[in-house]
Amino acid sequence: MKKITYLLLTEKNFNEDSLDDFLRYQEVKECWRKNSNNEYVLVTNEYVEDWDLNKRREIAREILHKISEKAFAYGAFCEEKVVGFILVSNEFFGSSNQYVELLLYQVSEPYRNRGIGKELFKLACKKAKEIGAKKLYILAHSSKESQAAYRRLGCIEATEINRVLAEKEPYDIQMEYVL
Repeated sequence: MKKITYLLLTEKNFNEDSLDDFLRYQEVKECWRKNSNNEYVLVTNEYVEDWDLNKRREIAREILHKISEKAFAYGAFCEEKVVGFILVSNEFFGSSNQYVELLLYQVSEPYRNRGIGKELFKLACKKAKEIGAKKLYILAHSSKESQAAYRRLGCIEATEINRVLAEKEPYDIQMEYVL
């Protein structure tokens, strides 16, 4: 495997075109949903998530906008191409202002299962802790694969639900990671 480097993203190493070669592709077959007993069960929910160039540039602009507002992001680079990224808010919330939100977290499809996501997550957690957060709050995709990945990282269901965030994506699972 070619060498992967990890950098704190800035306007000097990341721009609107930085995700042009990024492959956000996922075939989803099953997702976790709450049943009538308020328990999570796997249900069939087949679709493909695939970002076109316009979506990739929209995401890149969002990252640039957020880091200009003091959020922070890390990128994983292979031969100067972004192959993974993570974006974390700098806004604290929760009953004790213990949370910051993990806003975006993706690894390009050909680079998955190589530890890149784990390293990005580790870097983001370290930085979140440095700015005073106690926990990361995650609106986690409910697909079987995404949930397995978050749980392997040590994420659990959030002990405190942010209703505003939960209403934005009602099928996402509200999770947290204790820093």
